[in-house]
Amino acid sequence: MSGGSAMDVEFDDLAGWTAEAVERLGLDHAIPAGCRGSASPTALAWLAEACQLSSGTRLLDLGAGVGGPAAWARRRYGVRPVLVDPMPGACRAAGRLFGLSAVLADGLAIPLRNMCVDAAWSLGVLCTVDEKYELLREMHRLLIPGGPLGLLVLVAQTADPTPAPEGNSFPSQQELVAVLTTAQFSIVEQITAPEDVPSSWTERAERVDQVIREAHGDDPRFQEAAEQNRRMSELFKTGQVSTQLIHARAW
Repeated sequence: MSGGSAMDVEFDDLAGWTAEAVERLGLDHAIPAGCRGSASPTALAWLAEACQLSSGTRLLDLGAGVGGPAAWARRRYGVRPVLVDPMPGACRAAGRLFGLSAVLADGLAIPLRNMCVDAAWSLGVLCTVDEKYELLREMHRLLIPGGPLGLLVLVAQTADPTPAPEGNSFPSQQELVAVLTTAQFSIVEQITAPEDVPSSWTERAERVDQVIREAHGDDPRFQEAAEQNRRMSELFKTGQVSTQLIHARAW
């Protein structure tokens, strides 16, 4: 999987800072903060229903970050999450915040046996890797035959989205369909991610952001992460990328 210093800050250093801030504010802030940048409760609910998650479902969360979406699915649906992330700080934060163990591994070579999960999702990850086919094939390997896959993907709406955050490679819709098909997934449903987020969710996430900013705002690593966010916001504002929710099925 590709990545650089900015990606390390965004997904590793920031994970530890998030855990510290949540521990200070209270664990009711954990899931909103842990889902920041990956999904809203509305988007998660759509993916969960599309993939028919239920009690006991073994759910792979590839690129799980600090574990917010997996913890949400465990609380709402009773799933058994299987977290995989390449960043040590994110894996540690998932344990601190949610008591979830995570497999520290590159998404292209996951040390788990074939067909060990009932469903899989990967939120905001596909656009951060160049090896999209290999990542999807690894999820295909881990899924039971015919298992559902949920994706949140940032899709390019222009030929060359600018200014692209470091470490991002946005697929076009045509490229997305092609790589899923080649990896032996069929798209069942696709929608533009809903933008409505409950104010209580947003307020808690913003309080965590404020605590992190107060503690680390002068840190060059924080400033680098802030620049990544600024670039991403600009792409959304100018319509160069859109957030798509996809329900696919392995074949």
